[in-house]
Amino acid sequence: MTSIRLTQYSHGAGCGCKIAPDVLDSILAAAGEGASSDRLIVGNQGREDAAVYDLGDGQGLIATTDFFTPIVDDPFDFGRIAATNAISDVFAMGGRPILALGILGWPVDKLAPGIAGEVVAGAQTVCREQGLALSGGHSIDSPEPIFGLAVNGLIDLAHLKLNSGARPGDRLYLTKPLGVGILTTAEKRGWLDAEHHGLARDNMLKPNTIGRALAQVKGVHAMTDVTGFGLAGHLGEICTASGVAARIDFNRLPRLRAAEGYLRRGAIPGGTGRNRQALGSLLPEMDETHWQWLCDPQTSGGLVIAVDPAWEDDVERIGRDHGLSLEAFGECISREGEAVIQVRG
Repeated sequence: MTSIRLTQYSHGAGCGCKIAPDVLDSILAAAGEGASSDRLIVGNQGREDAAVYDLGDGQGLIATTDFFTPIVDDPFDFGRIAATNAISDVFAMGGRPILALGILGWPVDKLAPGIAGEVVAGAQTVCREQGLALSGGHSIDSPEPIFGLAVNGLIDLAHLKLNSGARPGDRLYLTKPLGVGILTTAEKRGWLDAEHHGLARDNMLKPNTIGRALAQVKGVHAMTDVTGFGLAGHLGEICTASGVAARIDFNRLPRLRAAEGYLRRGAIPGGTGRNRQALGSLLPEMDETHWQWLCDPQTSGGLVIAVDPAWEDDVERIGRDHGLSLEAFGECISREGEAVIQVRG
């Protein structure tokens, strides 16, 4: 095991280095619609987690890619987190991952190839655990370390979950607590207490396999995973695609309590402010602490789901089956005006 600190070689950290959503909108607008196909069910529309191609037999092929700069210093853990994060896109649509290809950018003049090998080994471990093959990929010499996966999965199209299905009255659930961006920023600044080392890592390494079971629930109307745009950004995507708004009870919002003290000290990722700015009027004026939590960029975050109240018991039972105690933190409401997220508490 190497003692190298990977995070010192990157300008950002994990999904916090994602291009801000408003800038991404400009890029996609300039690119145009591009090539398409009659069998392409999901493309760029609705900011979905992955593309979906109709195989013609009731099954769909899910295709996604995700990669980023180091979020932790340990190479093996970096590979595990990057793989868990990339695979999550398939689970977020209800699918079963089957195949992955590696994406590696490496500063070969600064970091030994063996360290990159530890990163890939971490990803291979996760792929084995989650039952898919990591076979090949592509690598380049780059100024900073980058790693991720391109992942393919299969989905029964009758159970495909998108951003666009949420309805007024739906309850909102989140399967992992927020705060990863705060904790990793505190760690990078050397503020993290010994008792909190590994807390963010362990949260990021929890796979979102629950997405496959949730997709079987008829009353789950929309589902996505929370990553670099923060809860506000990704819940905002659901609201925009579905034509609804969301009302959040801040006191019920799952949060890593250990992160609260670091937030008060100023452990605020750069992506937090970018997310808040990108949302603009979609996120109304609110207490500073509220938006800092809502816009905290997550890496390998949980699933946010919109559920018909009649199916809440089913969702909470599935949560217990996966070792989670799920509790609704808000609800979807009819949209009035520009704002898509309201916060109380």
